[in-house]
Amino acid sequence: MRRKKNLPLLSGLEILDIGAEGRSIARYDGMVVFVPGLIPGDIADVQVIRKRKNYLEARVVAVVKESELRVKPFCKHFGVCGGCKWQHLRYEYQLQYKHQQVRDQLQRIGKVAIPTVRPVLPSPEVQKYRNKLEFTFSSRRWLTPDQMQEVLAGENPGLGFHIEGRFDKVLDIETCYLQPEPSNSIRNAVRRFALEQGISFFDLRNQQGFLRTLIIRTSSTGEVMVIVVFFYDDPDLRCKILDFISASFLQVTSLFYVINPKGNDSIADLRLICYKGNGYLTEKIGDIIFQAGPLSFLQVNVRQAEVMYNQVAVFAALRGDEIVYDLYTGIGTIANYIAKNARKVIGIEFIDEAVNFAQRNSVINAIDNTSFFSGDIQNIFTVDFYEKHGQPDIVITDPPRAGMHEKVVRLLLEAMPRRIVYVSCNPATQARDILLLSSKYHVTAVQPVDMFPHTFHIECIVLLELNNTDVISTK
Repeated sequence: MRRKKNLPLLSGLEILDIGAEGRSIARYDGMVVFVPGLIPGDIADVQVIRKRKNYLEARVVAVVKESELRVKPFCKHFGVCGGCKWQHLRYEYQLQYKHQQVRDQLQRIGKVAIPTVRPVLPSPEVQKYRNKLEFTFSSRRWLTPDQMQEVLAGENPGLGFHIEGRFDKVLDIETCYLQPEPSNSIRNAVRRFALEQGISFFDLRNQQGFLRTLIIRTSSTGEVMVIVVFFYDDPDLRCKILDFISASFLQVTSLFYVINPKGNDSIADLRLICYKGNGYLTEKIGDIIFQAGPLSFLQVNVRQAEVMYNQVAVFAALRGDEIVYDLYTGIGTIANYIAKNARKVIGIEFIDEAVNFAQRNSVINAIDNTSFFSGDIQNIFTVDFYEKHGQPDIVITDPPRAGMHEKVVRLLLEAMPRRIVYVSCNPATQARDILLLSSKYHVTAVQPVDMFPHTFHIECIVLLELNNTDVISTK
């Protein structure tokens, strides 16, 4: 049997840069080395764990010298928990590397001329900025080396976040700095109560156990929504948990549950039942009030969402006589936010529940120039549709991380709005779509917005304008 060649230990390797998806970069013997967990300026001994044709992958053995860019992480779970990977990097440098990521991906993948990328708009809050977190129950939580010495083998229930790359391992979280109270209090109380009552936590590998997931949503208006996901239904146990939450936390204005017997954690295709409360969460962005259902998408950083929507409005440059199409409108946040400056706004969204809330949100805010349609955008946004509802002057598009379907891009090229304001949480797929649009559009402005401090994720708004030759040809 052929033995695998030993991979080297590299001593005193200096981290030079940060690349895509936050991976730190060094060089050794003419090859790029990717090492997670380090930042530029760190010098470390690293063990190569994988050798590819053009690069190496390695893990940290020891940090020999710390970078001047480092700060002390504020969370005790840092380095084990898969979130907030840049806690040890000064915030101003987080913004610098996010800016670099946007510029590099637009140039490398988009392959079109772009103007100077504007400085990243920083988040007004760098802790407790999220309004939604999802925690997983596990019958066998992830144990650190120190905990392994203290905890007996067998079942060790926990409630927290998945360990990166390990679907069946969950880190028990004591304090999370991502979401304001009562998030930590609710999670810790539910864990404690379930353990005291002997209620089983889910075994992710063997697919057994009662408590599966806990979702907590908060709003700037003070409302709180809690969703408990059970693997199967046991009315007595279910009511015991839900009544405990309702009695212990009077701030909870919406309490839902769902039974998920599937092999995956997705609940989008399941029936959520409102056990107590309103059945929605109320949020306010600027002067607009929004109601969101348990499955509704809402920007997780609401204070920064207002900054982003204001920038979208600047790029749209509405005069009041335009017909605006808002693709992937969700609950109509952008559509309703900019409606006062347009003649008509038409929102299109795949999820029926979201469209219902979008319509409701227009009514709540006495907005009468919006229309919302449910269905697959590639089947709705057609020549027949905009001949009936109006030729789009401006299109705002805010797709999911996967970007726009190629057919949607083709439909945009056929519709030829004067301007496209493209909002994305994934500059890579955004750049891909910009390349597809480049036959008729050119980029005139790029504005990154930091919605996710301490992570490598970045939101980006790109303004595309119709080429002059195409404007002339349509007259």
